[in-house]
Amino acid sequence: MISIIQPVDNLALLSQLESDSLSRFSSGEMYDIYRKCSLAVLNTGAKTDNSHVLLDKYRNFEINVIQNERGVKLELINPPETAFVDGVIISNIQVNLYTVLRDIVQFSAIEKMHSEIDSLKQIPVSRLITNGIFSRLRLAGTLIPGQNPNVVVCWGGHAISQTEYDYAYEVGVRLGLRKIDVCTGCGPGAMEAPMKGAFFGHALQGHSTSRFIGLTEPSIIAAEPPNPYVKELVILPDIEKRLEAFVRFGNAIILFPGGPGSAEELLYILSVKLLRENRHEPLPLILTGPEESRSYFAALDTFVKAVLGDNATRHYEIIINNPEKVARTIREGLEMVREHRTMTSDSYCFNWSLKIPEYLQEPFEATHANMSSLNLHRSSDLSLMASNMRRAFSAIVSGNVKEAGMEEIKKHGPFIIEGDREIMQAMDKLLKEFIAQKRFLLSQSEYIPCYTLRDSENTSQTGSS
Repeated sequence: MISIIQPVDNLALLSQLESDSLSRFSSGEMYDIYRKCSLAVLNTGAKTDNSHVLLDKYRNFEINVIQNERGVKLELINPPETAFVDGVIISNIQVNLYTVLRDIVQFSAIEKMHSEIDSLKQIPVSRLITNGIFSRLRLAGTLIPGQNPNVVVCWGGHAISQTEYDYAYEVGVRLGLRKIDVCTGCGPGAMEAPMKGAFFGHALQGHSTSRFIGLTEPSIIAAEPPNPYVKELVILPDIEKRLEAFVRFGNAIILFPGGPGSAEELLYILSVKLLRENRHEPLPLILTGPEESRSYFAALDTFVKAVLGDNATRHYEIIINNPEKVARTIREGLEMVREHRTMTSDSYCFNWSLKIPEYLQEPFEATHANMSSLNLHRSSDLSLMASNMRRAFSAIVSGNVKEAGMEEIKKHGPFIIEGDREIMQAMDKLLKEFIAQKRFLLSQSEYIPCYTLRDSENTSQTGSS
């Protein structure tokens, strides 16, 4: 089967130079990741977290960028039939296919040009990274100036129970009834449920300008295709830029139940909030789930106290089994954000004032060498300590679902995560809770840990052993 897809949005009208650049660039070294992300979009709604399943099933799939006078067209060879209705591609999938082209190909060319220019200037790396994220979101049309703060970021796992899914849906309904827009990681589970609920709530209110934004990265979208409610898809280069985009673009955050990825997200936002420079920056953070998730949040709360101290818990509120209270608290928080941004003359759609240091922006590649040099020892710098813990959980996520991480585990065995005894004990307890609650993978009935925890004081091990 061969299908030709016509251009949409800002790629519907390109100069000949831009069109030629896209055509050449997408057929070179970027093609493999471009193909994988496009295949994930074509499988929107699929329930999987294993990129190999999709790649094996559609190994004959190819996508070509065809240059013409109007811009570029996409030629799909052997695409998934589920992406079409009566031979016509589903509109939302068509839009997101061009999103992949924009984010993976077009912006890579722009960034290369910018790096050549910026290398001649004395601009701090941290500032360049933040401005790059802003430019990417602006290019995607995600940043809308002048609108009051109205975007809640919903984090949480893909491997959640039906009860937890239903609860996240109910929270989404109540957010939708208040005409609040939703941004998630765009996958299944706790990323889909609040979008689905908000979609219904917006419909009841006749809210015609509702927004459902998905922020992802190439290594994740290849394993977790977007859920069908995502209307605005943005692909960031890596997890660090994706997380910064979440906290600068979002005006409030809800964390639903999840696994190591959710722990990574919590540790990231805590590392930001624990910075002295951010002590006056309002960014509401709520941890919530149904009654059956009480033990999950108790375990997460206990872990935070053990690693970062009791004071770190003041940066979030835990609300159990009360969707209405969650939505009301978020609405109040959004008003607080609006008042603060007005007073400080900061943008409503992108939080420039938030301090995010370079150690939170540097890409961390999950390799055995990098894990061996990771500092997981107690420190007076709680922000840096939370950041290093985030990297440890990021490595576990990589070993579970990201192609590069899984290959690393296959070649060299489990990651060795080593640190202070109390920290390793707290991490071991939390991860064992995740395993017992089946919060790691959808595609594996019995989880085999991709890590080994080691006490640096006496080298005792837990995890994969």
